Amino acid sequence: MLEIKGLSFAYENDRPVLKGVDMALEDGQVGILLGRNGAGKSTLLKIITGVLKPSGGSVLFNGQDLLAMTRRERAALVAYVPQQIDFGDLTVYQTVLTGRVSYYSIKPSKSDLDVVGRVIAEMDLSDVSCRNVQELSGGERQKVAIARALAQEPKVLVFDEPTGNLDIANELLIIKEAKKIACSKNITVFSSIHDLNQAMYFGDKFFFMKDGSIKYTGNSEVFSPEIIRDVYGVEASLVGDRGEKYINYYKELRND
Repeated sequence: MLEIKGLSFAYENDRPVLKGVDMALEDGQVGILLGRNGAGKSTLLKIITGVLKPSGGSVLFNGQDLLAMTRRERAALVAYVPQQIDFGDLTVYQTVLTGRVSYYSIKPSKSDLDVVGRVIAEMDLSDVSCRNVQELSGGERQKVAIARALAQEPKVLVFDEPTGNLDIANELLIIKEAKKIACSKNITVFSSIHDLNQAMYFGDKFFFMKDGSIKYTGNSEVFSPEIIRDVYGVEASLVGDRGEKYINYYKELRND
């Protein structure tokens, strides 16, 4: 279980960004972090992955304190796929292999190479394994980023807006891959997403952030016009038939 208790953070000489964040996510669940820009979503994800250090609170995985771990120790538990990915001038195989660097000091072992080969096959990247990553489509590059993260053999996989720069077909591809990973490998997936309809399809548990705190938590039933109005400042209705629903936005609220 991923647990966050009383987490707070402020950039130097600035107002608090996170204010006593509390949340919990079970093994194998897909958790979705929602909220407006500036709510603190990216900051929270960066603290979980060790990019930033909080001013207070704790981040635990199955009782282990992630904040007290070295970078190498944390990399064996948590992998991060950021919004902006710099692959460098490497092949797909070389890029995925970089996900194993926390496991070896001078050169990879046979077991490291075996993991890389297996992950590339599982992500259906074998046909492009020798190609330069820069030559691939957006969806293929995102799959490579996920493969690199999976090569770490993490217990928690963190995404920051994984579909933000992709077309619709590739968005669905990445969501499908992430859901499959969570289910088949019992990996906890935690992701920020800006599209609420996409989030409902993707997630098991949802966390709405507002003003640096988690204000609403729950399954898909947590989506309501009242909560959307409070968090996003827009009027919306939920439309659905045959057990499926989607959100229809129709009016932005203004403070005149």
